[in-house]
Amino acid sequence: MNQGKKIISSRGFPSDADGADAAALALPSDDSSGMGVSDAEVEGGGESESEAECRAFTLASAQHGSRIDRALADLVPEFSRSYLRQLIEAGEVVLNGITVRKASQSVKAGDQGSITLRATPQSQAFKPEMMDLNVVYEDEYLRVINKPAGLVVHPAPGNWSGTLLNGLLGSDPEAHFLPRAGIVHRLDKDTSGLMVVARKRTVMDALVKLIAAREMSRQYLAMAHRPWMGSRERTIDAPLGRDPRNRLRMAVVDLERSPGKVAQTTFRLLQNSELGCLVHCALHTGRTHQIRVHMNSIGHPLVADALYAGAAAAGMTRQALHAYRLAFEHPVTGESLVFKAPVPDDLAAGLQEWGLGYNLGQLEGGDEDEYEDENDEF
Repeated sequence: MNQGKKIISSRGFPSDADGADAAALALPSDDSSGMGVSDAEVEGGGESESEAECRAFTLASAQHGSRIDRALADLVPEFSRSYLRQLIEAGEVVLNGITVRKASQSVKAGDQGSITLRATPQSQAFKPEMMDLNVVYEDEYLRVINKPAGLVVHPAPGNWSGTLLNGLLGSDPEAHFLPRAGIVHRLDKDTSGLMVVARKRTVMDALVKLIAAREMSRQYLAMAHRPWMGSRERTIDAPLGRDPRNRLRMAVVDLERSPGKVAQTTFRLLQNSELGCLVHCALHTGRTHQIRVHMNSIGHPLVADALYAGAAAAGMTRQALHAYRLAFEHPVTGESLVFKAPVPDDLAAGLQEWGLGYNLGQLEGGDEDEYEDENDEF
Protein backbone atom coordinates (compact mmCIF):
# COMPACT_ATOMS: atom_id res chain seq x y z
CA MET A 1 0.00 0.00 0.00
CA ASN A 2 1.27 3.46 -0.85
CA GLN A 3 1.63 5.39 2.38
CA GLY A 4 2.37 8.77 0.88
CA LYS A 5 5.50 10.37 -0.45
CA LYS A 6 8.63 11.29 1.44
CA ILE A 7 11.11 13.69 -0.18
CA ILE A 8 14.60 13.59 1.24
CA SER A 9 17.60 15.72 0.33
CA SER A 10 21.07 14.29 0.70
CA ARG A 11 22.02 17.31 2.78
CA GLY A 12 20.78 15.20 5.69
CA PHE A 13 19.11 11.86 6.16
CA PRO A 14 16.75 10.48 8.80
CA SER A 15 18.97 8.26 10.87
CA ASP A 16 18.11 7.10 14.36
CA ALA A 17 20.24 9.95 15.65
CA ASP A 18 18.17 12.41 13.61
CA GLY A 19 14.90 11.18 15.03
CA ALA A 20 13.84 8.70 12.33
CA ASP A 21 11.13 6.32 13.42
CA ALA A 22 12.79 3.07 12.36
CA ALA A 23 10.18 1.04 14.21
CA ALA A 24 7.53 2.38 11.86
CA LEU A 25 9.13 0.53 8.97
CA ALA A 26 7.39 -2.76 9.74
CA LEU A 27 7.15 -5.69 7.38
CA PRO A 28 3.66 -6.05 5.57
CA SER A 29 16.92 -4.21 -6.77
CA ASP A 30 24.00 6.61 -19.22
CA ASP A 31 24.82 5.39 -17.36
CA SER A 32 23.08 2.97 -15.11
CA SER A 33 25.59 0.20 -15.34
CA GLY A 34 29.32 0.57 -15.08
CA MET A 35 31.57 -0.34 -17.97
CA GLY A 36 30.84 -3.93 -18.85
CA VAL A 37 33.67 -6.36 -18.15
CA SER A 38 33.76 -9.84 -19.56
CA ASP A 39 34.14 -12.80 -17.24
CA ALA A 40 37.39 -13.70 -18.98
CA GLU A 41 38.75 -10.27 -18.12
CA VAL A 42 37.56 -10.48 -14.53
CA GLU A 43 39.13 -13.83 -13.86
CA GLY A 44 42.18 -13.01 -15.96
CA GLY A 45 42.54 -16.69 -16.72
CA GLY A 46 44.66 -16.84 -13.66
CA GLU A 47 43.93 -18.71 -10.48
CA SER A 48 46.36 -17.75 -7.80
CA GLU A 49 48.77 -20.30 -6.44
CA SER A 50 47.05 -20.15 -3.08
CA GLU A 51 45.74 -23.32 -1.49
CA ALA A 52 42.39 -24.57 -2.72
CA GLU A 53 39.35 -24.43 -0.47
CA CYS A 54 36.73 -27.18 -0.45
CA ARG A 55 33.52 -25.46 0.61
CA ALA A 56 30.49 -27.51 1.66
CA PHE A 57 26.97 -26.26 1.05
CA THR A 58 23.32 -27.16 1.59
CA LEU A 59 20.76 -25.69 -0.79
CA ALA A 60 17.88 -23.74 0.70
CA SER A 61 14.31 -23.43 -0.53
CA ALA A 62 15.22 -20.24 -2.40
CA GLN A 63 17.43 -22.31 -4.72
CA HIS A 64 14.87 -25.08 -5.30
CA GLY A 65 14.43 -25.71 -9.03
CA SER A 66 17.34 -23.46 -10.03
CA ARG A 67 20.25 -24.39 -12.27
CA ILE A 68 23.24 -25.36 -10.21
CA ASP A 69 25.37 -22.52 -11.57
CA ARG A 70 22.71 -19.99 -10.48
CA ALA A 71 22.43 -21.60 -7.06
CA LEU A 72 26.20 -21.52 -6.56
CA ALA A 73 26.32 -17.87 -7.63
CA ASP A 74 24.05 -17.12 -4.66
CA LEU A 75 26.08 -19.25 -2.27
CA VAL A 76 29.53 -18.09 -3.44
CA PRO A 77 29.02 -14.44 -4.43
CA GLU A 78 32.73 -13.60 -4.47
CA PHE A 79 33.11 -15.59 -7.71
CA SER A 80 31.45 -14.84 -11.03
CA ARG A 81 28.87 -17.19 -12.44
CA SER A 82 31.07 -17.69 -15.50
CA TYR A 83 33.96 -18.87 -13.35
CA LEU A 84 31.67 -21.16 -11.36
CA ARG A 85 30.52 -22.73 -14.62
CA GLN A 86 34.17 -23.43 -15.44
CA LEU A 87 34.58 -25.18 -12.09
CA ILE A 88 31.46 -27.27 -12.73
CA GLU A 89 32.73 -28.35 -16.15
CA ALA A 90 36.11 -29.18 -14.62
CA GLY A 91 34.48 -31.57 -12.15
CA GLU A 92 35.09 -29.41 -9.08
CA VAL A 93 31.47 -29.60 -7.88
CA VAL A 94 29.95 -32.59 -6.10
CA LEU A 95 26.20 -32.80 -5.45
CA ASN A 96 24.75 -35.51 -3.24
CA GLY A 97 27.94 -37.53 -3.65
CA ILE A 98 28.01 -37.33 -7.46
CA THR A 99 30.33 -35.12 -9.53
CA VAL A 100 28.37 -32.57 -11.56
CA ARG A 101 29.62 -31.48 -14.98
CA LYS A 102 26.61 -29.64 -16.42
CA ALA A 103 25.88 -26.09 -15.28
CA SER A 104 22.26 -26.50 -16.35
CA GLN A 105 21.54 -29.32 -13.91
CA SER A 106 18.62 -28.43 -11.66
CA VAL A 107 18.82 -28.66 -7.88
CA LYS A 108 16.38 -29.18 -5.02
CA ALA A 109 16.08 -27.72 -1.54
CA GLY A 110 18.09 -29.84 0.87
CA ASP A 111 20.64 -31.00 -1.71
CA GLN A 112 24.12 -31.15 -0.19
CA GLY A 113 27.44 -30.84 -1.89
CA SER A 114 30.83 -29.22 -2.08
CA ILE A 115 32.82 -27.05 -4.45
CA THR A 116 36.60 -26.70 -4.72
CA LEU A 117 37.56 -23.03 -4.95
CA ARG A 118 40.81 -21.27 -5.75
CA ALA A 119 41.31 -17.57 -5.28
CA THR A 120 41.03 -15.22 -8.25
CA PRO A 121 41.67 -11.47 -8.26
CA GLN A 122 37.92 -10.97 -8.24
CA SER A 123 37.30 -13.21 -5.25
CA GLN A 124 40.12 -11.63 -3.28
CA ALA A 125 38.59 -8.21 -3.97
CA PHE A 126 35.54 -9.01 -1.84
CA LYS A 127 37.12 -7.67 1.33
CA PRO A 128 35.69 -5.11 3.77
CA GLU A 129 37.30 -1.68 3.82
CA MET A 130 36.49 1.25 6.08
CA MET A 131 35.13 4.08 3.95
CA ASP A 132 33.35 7.35 4.63
CA LEU A 133 30.16 6.76 2.66
CA ASN A 134 27.58 9.53 2.21
CA VAL A 135 24.45 7.68 3.36
CA VAL A 136 21.36 9.69 2.38
CA TYR A 137 18.85 7.27 3.90
CA GLU A 138 19.05 4.04 5.86
CA ASP A 139 16.64 1.59 7.43
CA GLU A 140 16.88 -2.11 8.20
CA TYR A 141 16.02 -3.04 4.61
CA LEU A 142 17.99 -0.70 2.35
CA ARG A 143 20.36 2.23 2.10
CA VAL A 144 20.57 5.13 -0.35
CA ILE A 145 24.10 6.32 -1.10
CA ASN A 146 25.24 9.58 -2.68
CA LYS A 147 28.26 8.30 -4.62
CA PRO A 148 31.05 10.81 -5.26
CA ALA A 149 32.75 11.03 -8.63
CA GLY A 150 35.88 8.88 -8.73
CA LEU A 151 34.47 6.01 -6.67
CA VAL A 152 34.25 2.72 -8.57
CA VAL A 153 31.09 0.77 -7.72
CA HIS A 154 32.27 -2.82 -8.16
CA PRO A 155 35.73 -4.45 -8.25
CA ALA A 156 37.06 -4.96 -11.78
CA PRO A 157 40.46 -5.12 -13.50
CA GLY A 158 42.49 -2.13 -12.39
CA ASN A 159 40.21 -1.49 -9.41
CA TRP A 160 40.30 -4.55 -7.17
CA SER A 161 40.01 -2.48 -3.99
CA GLY A 162 38.71 0.86 -2.78
CA THR A 163 35.30 0.34 -4.40
CA LEU A 164 31.82 1.03 -3.10
CA LEU A 165 31.37 -2.72 -2.66
CA ASN A 166 34.39 -2.80 -0.35
CA GLY A 167 32.98 0.13 1.61
CA LEU A 168 29.59 -1.55 1.98
CA LEU A 169 31.24 -4.72 3.27
CA GLY A 170 33.22 -2.62 5.76
CA SER A 171 30.25 -0.63 7.06
CA ASP A 172 27.34 -3.06 7.03
CA PRO A 173 27.51 -6.64 8.41
CA GLU A 174 24.37 -7.51 6.41
CA ALA A 175 26.24 -6.88 3.15
CA HIS A 176 28.36 -10.02 3.61
CA PHE A 177 25.28 -12.20 3.08
CA LEU A 178 24.20 -10.58 -0.20
CA PRO A 179 25.39 -10.98 -3.79
CA ARG A 180 27.43 -7.91 -4.79
CA ALA A 181 26.97 -6.63 -1.22
CA GLY A 182 23.40 -5.62 -2.10
CA ILE A 183 24.25 -3.50 -5.15
CA VAL A 184 21.36 -3.58 -7.64
CA HIS A 185 22.45 -0.91 -10.14
CA ARG A 186 25.59 1.02 -10.94
CA LEU A 187 26.98 4.40 -11.87
CA ASP A 188 30.17 4.89 -13.86
CA LYS A 189 33.28 5.73 -11.86
CA ASP A 190 33.21 9.44 -12.75
CA THR A 191 29.44 9.89 -12.52
CA SER A 192 28.24 11.22 -9.18
CA GLY A 193 24.90 10.77 -7.51
CA LEU A 194 22.31 8.51 -5.94
CA MET A 195 22.22 4.72 -5.72
CA VAL A 196 20.01 2.36 -3.71
CA VAL A 197 21.58 -0.68 -2.02
CA ALA A 198 19.71 -3.57 -0.43
CA ARG A 199 20.37 -4.88 3.09
CA LYS A 200 18.19 -8.00 2.87
CA ARG A 201 18.05 -10.63 0.14
CA THR A 202 14.29 -10.38 -0.24
CA VAL A 203 14.59 -6.62 -0.58
CA MET A 204 17.40 -7.01 -3.12
CA ASP A 205 15.21 -9.25 -5.25
CA ALA A 206 12.32 -6.78 -4.94
CA LEU A 207 14.51 -3.83 -6.00
CA VAL A 208 15.80 -5.74 -9.01
CA LYS A 209 12.19 -6.41 -10.02
CA LEU A 210 11.32 -2.72 -9.62
CA ILE A 211 14.16 -1.78 -11.94
CA ALA A 212 13.29 -4.47 -14.48
CA ALA A 213 9.65 -3.30 -14.46
CA ARG A 214 10.84 0.31 -14.88
CA GLU A 215 9.16 1.34 -11.66
CA MET A 216 12.22 3.04 -10.17
CA SER A 217 12.79 6.61 -11.35
CA ARG A 218 16.34 7.91 -11.72
CA GLN A 219 17.06 11.30 -13.23
CA TYR A 220 20.31 12.98 -14.18
CA LEU A 221 21.75 16.43 -14.84
CA ALA A 222 24.30 16.79 -17.64
CA MET A 223 26.49 19.69 -18.70
CA ALA A 224 27.29 19.42 -22.40
CA HIS A 225 29.21 21.15 -25.14
CA ARG A 226 27.54 23.49 -27.65
CA PRO A 227 24.31 25.46 -27.28
CA TRP A 228 21.17 23.29 -27.54
CA MET A 229 19.42 23.57 -30.90
CA GLY A 230 15.89 22.67 -31.94
CA SER A 231 13.09 21.35 -29.76
CA ARG A 232 13.48 21.94 -26.04
CA GLU A 233 12.71 18.26 -25.36
CA ARG A 234 13.97 15.36 -27.47
CA THR A 235 13.63 11.60 -27.14
CA ILE A 236 16.49 9.63 -28.67
CA ASP A 237 15.63 6.08 -29.70
CA ALA A 238 18.94 4.61 -30.86
CA PRO A 239 20.20 1.06 -30.14
CA LEU A 240 23.56 0.69 -28.40
CA GLY A 241 26.27 -1.95 -28.72
CA ARG A 242 29.98 -2.38 -28.30
CA ASP A 243 32.03 -0.11 -30.57
CA PRO A 244 33.87 -2.51 -32.91
CA ARG A 245 36.76 -0.08 -33.25
CA ASN A 246 37.29 0.44 -29.51
CA ARG A 247 35.93 -2.15 -27.08
CA LEU A 248 36.10 0.35 -24.21
CA ARG A 249 33.39 2.40 -25.90
CA MET A 250 29.74 1.86 -26.66
CA ALA A 251 28.21 3.15 -29.89
CA VAL A 252 24.91 3.62 -31.68
CA VAL A 253 24.50 0.52 -33.85
CA ASP A 254 22.26 -0.93 -36.55
CA LEU A 255 20.72 -4.03 -34.97
CA GLU A 256 20.36 -5.66 -38.40
CA ARG A 257 24.13 -5.59 -38.80
CA SER A 258 25.63 -5.51 -35.31
CA PRO A 259 24.79 -6.93 -31.87
CA GLY A 260 23.26 -4.49 -29.44
CA LYS A 261 20.13 -3.54 -27.49
CA VAL A 262 17.40 -0.98 -27.91
CA ALA A 263 18.02 2.21 -25.93
CA GLN A 264 15.86 5.27 -25.35
CA THR A 265 16.57 8.50 -23.48
CA THR A 266 14.55 11.71 -23.12
CA PHE A 267 16.53 14.94 -22.87
CA ARG A 268 15.06 18.26 -21.76
CA LEU A 269 16.91 21.56 -21.99
CA LEU A 270 17.10 23.40 -18.68
CA GLN A 271 19.33 26.29 -19.73
CA ASN A 272 21.46 27.39 -22.66
CA SER A 273 24.57 29.54 -22.96
CA GLU A 274 26.99 30.47 -25.74
CA LEU A 275 29.34 27.69 -24.63
CA GLY A 276 27.02 24.82 -23.84
CA CYS A 277 23.87 23.60 -22.16
CA LEU A 278 22.46 22.14 -18.96
CA VAL A 279 20.22 19.16 -19.73
CA HIS A 280 17.83 16.98 -17.72
CA CYS A 281 18.14 13.31 -18.70
CA ALA A 282 15.55 10.58 -18.18
CA LEU A 283 16.31 6.95 -19.04
CA HIS A 284 13.72 4.64 -20.52
CA THR A 285 16.24 1.81 -20.76
CA GLY A 286 19.48 1.30 -18.88
CA ARG A 287 22.39 0.53 -21.17
CA THR A 288 26.07 0.98 -20.49
CA HIS A 289 27.05 4.66 -21.00
CA GLN A 290 23.60 5.33 -22.45
CA ILE A 291 23.34 9.04 -21.62
CA ARG A 292 26.92 9.69 -22.65
CA VAL A 293 26.59 7.96 -26.03
CA HIS A 294 23.18 9.42 -26.85
CA MET A 295 24.30 12.96 -26.00
CA ASN A 296 27.38 12.57 -28.19
CA SER A 297 25.25 11.15 -31.01
CA ILE A 298 23.20 14.37 -31.20
CA GLY A 299 26.25 16.63 -31.15
CA HIS A 300 26.36 17.44 -27.42
CA PRO A 301 29.16 15.40 -25.81
CA LEU A 302 29.35 15.79 -22.06
CA VAL A 303 31.97 18.20 -20.79
CA ALA A 304 35.23 16.38 -19.91
CA ASP A 305 33.96 13.03 -21.19
CA ALA A 306 37.10 12.18 -23.15
CA LEU A 307 35.84 8.72 -24.11
CA TYR A 308 32.99 10.29 -26.06
CA ALA A 309 34.55 13.41 -27.61
CA GLY A 310 34.04 15.69 -24.61
CA ALA A 311 36.81 18.18 -23.81
CA ALA A 312 37.84 19.32 -20.35
CA ALA A 313 36.40 22.78 -19.71
CA ALA A 314 35.04 25.07 -17.01
CA GLY A 315 37.26 23.36 -14.44
CA MET A 316 35.64 19.96 -15.07
CA THR A 317 38.09 17.07 -15.25
CA ARG A 318 35.51 14.25 -15.17
CA GLN A 319 32.35 13.68 -17.20
CA ALA A 320 29.76 16.28 -16.20
CA LEU A 321 26.97 13.90 -15.21
CA HIS A 322 25.14 13.69 -11.88
CA ALA A 323 22.34 11.30 -10.81
CA TYR A 324 20.45 13.93 -8.82
CA ARG A 325 17.05 12.30 -8.24
CA LEU A 326 15.97 8.79 -7.20
CA ALA A 327 12.36 7.75 -6.57
CA PHE A 328 10.75 4.40 -5.86
CA GLU A 329 8.18 2.67 -3.69
CA HIS A 330 9.72 1.07 -0.62
CA PRO A 331 9.54 -2.70 -1.27
CA VAL A 332 8.55 -3.45 2.34
CA THR A 333 6.55 -0.50 3.64
CA GLY A 334 5.01 0.64 0.36
CA GLU A 335 6.01 4.23 1.14
CA SER A 336 6.82 6.42 -1.86
CA LEU A 337 10.38 7.67 -1.39
CA VAL A 338 12.01 10.52 -3.29
CA PHE A 339 15.66 11.43 -2.78
CA LYS A 340 17.60 14.36 -4.19
CA ALA A 341 21.34 14.96 -4.17
CA PRO A 342 22.79 18.48 -4.44
CA VAL A 343 24.88 19.24 -7.49
CA PRO A 344 28.51 18.53 -6.46
CA ASP A 345 30.89 21.44 -6.10
CA ASP A 346 32.91 20.82 -9.26
CA LEU A 347 29.83 20.64 -11.47
CA ALA A 348 28.17 23.62 -9.74
CA ALA A 349 31.30 25.72 -10.30
CA GLY A 350 31.49 24.67 -13.93
CA LEU A 351 27.86 25.57 -14.53
CA GLN A 352 28.37 29.00 -12.98
CA GLU A 353 31.47 29.61 -15.14
CA TRP A 354 29.46 28.89 -18.27
CA GLY A 355 26.48 30.97 -17.13
CA LEU A 356 24.36 27.91 -16.54
CA GLY A 357 23.34 28.57 -12.95
CA TYR A 358 19.68 27.71 -13.61
CA ASN A 359 17.77 27.50 -10.32
CA LEU A 360 19.56 24.46 -8.94
CA GLY A 361 18.17 24.97 -5.45
CA GLN A 362 14.63 24.76 -6.75
CA LEU A 363 15.52 21.73 -8.85
CA GLU A 364 17.02 19.91 -5.87
CA GLY A 365 14.19 20.79 -3.51
CA GLY A 366 11.11 20.57 -5.73
CA ASP A 367 9.23 17.62 -7.12
CA GLU A 368 9.25 16.60 -10.77
CA ASP A 369 6.86 13.71 -11.15
CA GLU A 370 5.83 14.96 -14.57
CA TYR A 371 9.35 14.14 -15.77
CA GLU A 372 9.84 10.79 -14.09
CA ASP A 373 11.65 8.32 -16.28
CA GLU A 374 10.59 4.71 -16.71
CA ASN A 375 14.07 3.74 -15.73
CA ASP A 376 16.66 1.17 -16.22
CA GLU A 377 17.49 -2.42 -15.66
CA PHE A 378 20.50 -3.92 -13.89
